Amino acid sequence: MTHKERADLFLREQYHCSQVIFGAFAEDFDIDLKTAFKLSTCFGAGMRQGEVCGCISAALMVLGMAFGFYDAQNRELELYANKKTREFIEKFRERMDGDILCRDILAQDIRTVEDQEIIKQAGLILKKCPRAIHHSIEILEEMLAEHAQEMKKNEALIAEYESEMQELQKERQEKEALAKSSGEKNTDKWDLNILAGHDELQDIMKRNSRKHRFRRNVGELVYYSTKPIAFIQFDIRRFKIINDLYGERFGDEMLCFIIEKLKGLCNDRQYYLNLRSDVFMIVTEYESNEDLQSFIKKVDDSISSFRDISLQFSYGVYTVEDKNMELRQMEDRAAMARKAAKDNVITNILYYKEQFKELLYSRKFIEESMQSAIEERQFKMYLQPKYSIAKNQIVGAEALVRWIHPERGVISPNEFIPIIEENGYIREVDYFIWREAAEFIRRAEESGITDCPISVNVSRVHLQDNACKKELEEIIGQSGINKELLELEITETLDDQEISRKAYELKEEGFKLLMDDFGSGYSSLNILLETPFDVIKLDKKFIENMMVSEKGKLILEQVVMMANRLGLGLLAEGVETKEQVEVLRKIGCDLVQGYYYAKPMPADEFFELLQKNRISEK
Repeated sequence: MTHKERADLFLREQYHCSQVIFGAFAEDFDIDLKTAFKLSTCFGAGMRQGEVCGCISAALMVLGMAFGFYDAQNRELELYANKKTREFIEKFRERMDGDILCRDILAQDIRTVEDQEIIKQAGLILKKCPRAIHHSIEILEEMLAEHAQEMKKNEALIAEYESEMQELQKERQEKEALAKSSGEKNTDKWDLNILAGHDELQDIMKRNSRKHRFRRNVGELVYYSTKPIAFIQFDIRRFKIINDLYGERFGDEMLCFIIEKLKGLCNDRQYYLNLRSDVFMIVTEYESNEDLQSFIKKVDDSISSFRDISLQFSYGVYTVEDKNMELRQMEDRAAMARKAAKDNVITNILYYKEQFKELLYSRKFIEESMQSAIEERQFKMYLQPKYSIAKNQIVGAEALVRWIHPERGVISPNEFIPIIEENGYIREVDYFIWREAAEFIRRAEESGITDCPISVNVSRVHLQDNACKKELEEIIGQSGINKELLELEITETLDDQEISRKAYELKEEGFKLLMDDFGSGYSSLNILLETPFDVIKLDKKFIENMMVSEKGKLILEQVVMMANRLGLGLLAEGVETKEQVEVLRKIGCDLVQGYYYAKPMPADEFFELLQKNRISEK
């Protein structure tokens, strides 16, 4: 997908211009969309004041990521950054006919409620914002292409420069040897003035980023060293939170502190670099695995505290096996291990394994295939029946998404759901399932079945804006179904006032709310008090854990009793055995869902099952 295509997709999903542009380039810098959207939101403040267009703030972030503008020890690079910044703004101003303020581009003041309504009703955002966004992307692509060409040219000049240096050095050594053998004194003076005329090349050398020099040194180390080599990549856990709490200046000082520590820890055969933000890389020789582990621990101990703040790091390590592999591939393997270490609760140091690469390839495939999957309707709605134990009757169903890829077949939700929650595609996928569920309810009503509600999942993403409520209203209006038959499942989560508020709004609109995965989180009882649920669904693992002992069954019985006294419906998920059914019947939990009764199935198959079930009741 091109930058423009990504941008158009994000714009349709109602992200603001700063998020749209930075999100479109996020993959280029190995930044996940969730982080990209958060960062661009922070830097898009001017736009929300009707001031500088968010396209400019996002574009300058892209340029900063691409050119590596910030270097406290390189004033020349700082000036280079200012030059590139001015270049972008002037090009943007020219292509936008002089307009660089949000209120001028939209011809409305985004700060006032009245003008915001005009913007929405007149569709000015979708009419005028794409123009600014597309111009920004065009300028960025031009500047990045020019920069890439310049870097290639510089590398060629540097190679020529170094070759000449070697020739001069060789010539000097030969003259000295000749003079020594003949007993004559060499009168040639060797100083840097012999390279007069190469000043321009020296300036180019200075302008080259630390990253270029780092990779050149690392390349030599990997090629010439006879010892094992390790790539160590690490980052600060919860660095974003530290920045938010203490400010970006404090965060920058922390990064400088780490660089200074690495300077003291690393010898002249150990190269280090601040790759970006809080991500660092060290490439080192080592004698043994114990030696390498000891070095990483030494680094960790040295940087574990800054101004009385304890810091935690995630380390990914790749030990070089094939020295002919490209350096970027070696770095990528260390990065994969680092990302895996972030999610590991046992250790903060992980060594690269081949399955990390498989996970990365799988993620990339999912991200690149998502748009075509939506357009080609590869996603299908499956329905899992909900039963009454006492009546052995279907009382509803849960709508689930399945991805049927034309080549790979069924792709598990566990593989793609976490990814699309991060990159924002969850909205389109969920909206599709909501519409399919409403269409099924209408179909059932037309056949005379009016008592089979379908529940759909509503993720946290939907509860953080107003778009989901509008979408649900449109779906109900277009299908003409009874609103109570489209039930909304919200996953149990830590206390969040904004989500609770949105849940109350949906409740006031007449929707029935189900708490999904009750018992899997940390604050279930508090959520029952603060969020207006109608039904709680007991988590599969919670039920399994409670079934293994008499004490557990007693706890389960008390939960059922509590739900009854609170006037809440109760449904047990993941019921798979007759024993579980009997225990639930005994303690008064009548509604169940699980493989014991039925697996998730295509909508047509469930419709046939539902009709047979209703006929058998008569």
